[in-house]
Amino acid sequence: MAYPSSGGRPARPHKKFFHRRKFCRFCTDSNIQIDYKNPSILRDFVTERGKIMPRRITGNCAGHQRELTVAIKRARTLALLPFAVREG
Repeated sequence: MAYPSSGGRPARPHKKFFHRRKFCRFCTDSNIQIDYKNPSILRDFVTERGKIMPRRITGNCAGHQRELTVAIKRARTLALLPFAVREG
């Protein structure tokens, strides 16, 4: 079905969303250290499928996200974290 040439789809009203600023957990609490030997902290930054969550979701700063990525990859190599979760 073709839309009329006078404007296409009706315009949606713009909703105003309040985006809460996410803060880096490691910058706010200096007692937490990123360590590949601590899988309990690393699991918070990995999806249930085993993928590393991006910065825009976790709220980490760039430096800590890089450290976190290296730590997760080391933990995977040592079998402390899974590379991927099996289906079934």
